[in-house]
Amino acid sequence: MTKKNKGVEDAAGISEWDPADYLDEPEDMIAYLEAAFEDGDARVIAAALGDVARRKGMTQVAAEAGLGRESLYKALSTNGNPSFATILRVVQALGMRLHPARQALSQPSLRSS
Repeated sequence: MTKKNKGVEDAAGISEWDPADYLDEPEDMIAYLEAAFEDGDARVIAAALGDVARRKGMTQVAAEAGLGRESLYKALSTNGNPSFATILRVVQALGMRLHPARQALSQPSLRSS
């Protein structure tokens, strides 16, 4: 994939930044997704998955996930609300998997007292 946005400036001299332009290696993609999951916001996670999917090629990821490309763009946007099944299909299409891990003790528990 070419880095179409890297260094492109608008009329005000401001460069458009696209995280997908910097996700060159699988390790970069995994670290990016781990940071999104640490944030804990479902919209951030969906958008980060969208960035990785765009870097891999949205058409290819959509086909491998058995989803429509346009619906996948919409689901993985910051305004999207993908189902958990969609998330799992995209993660698998990206050649990754989700797995549970113990939360660090310094973070508050998700359970209420």
